[in-house]
Amino acid sequence: MSFTEQINAAIKTAMLAKDKDKLAVLRDIKSKLLLEATSGNGEASDETALKIIVKLHKQRMETYEIYVTQGREDLAADELFQAKVLEEYLPKMLSEEEVRAEVVAAIAQVGASGPQDMGKVMGVLSGKLAGKADGKVIANLVKETLAN
Repeated sequence: MSFTEQINAAIKTAMLAKDKDKLAVLRDIKSKLLLEATSGNGEASDETALKIIVKLHKQRMETYEIYVTQGREDLAADELFQAKVLEEYLPKMLSEEEVRAEVVAAIAQVGASGPQDMGKVMGVLSGKLAGKADGKVIANLVKETLAN
């Protein structure tokens, strides 16, 4: 079952359950997938769908943090709920230790010797860990490891 089919099935389930909040999030996902499909080559691939979900989740979490700092707990709760719904469609995120092990392996693979080789290491890791770890976490671990 493709990712688009999964979203369509989840929309039907949410409609039958009369879950308006979850339905709104799922429809947002579907609209982004349709937009991607019409701008490119037919149906959005699962990789493209994953990138879209990661982007939407990141936007929700950033908005949540803004609302919390401004004292708008009512709006923050809505954003957090939407982020939780999006998390259902994300792959399991790697722990910091698992990312660190991948960083060490990539440094050995590329033969990086210092901070000047960060681009090479990030090139390998960004494709390998796409959707499984935050890019900032990866970059910080690469910097830290190459500095030592």
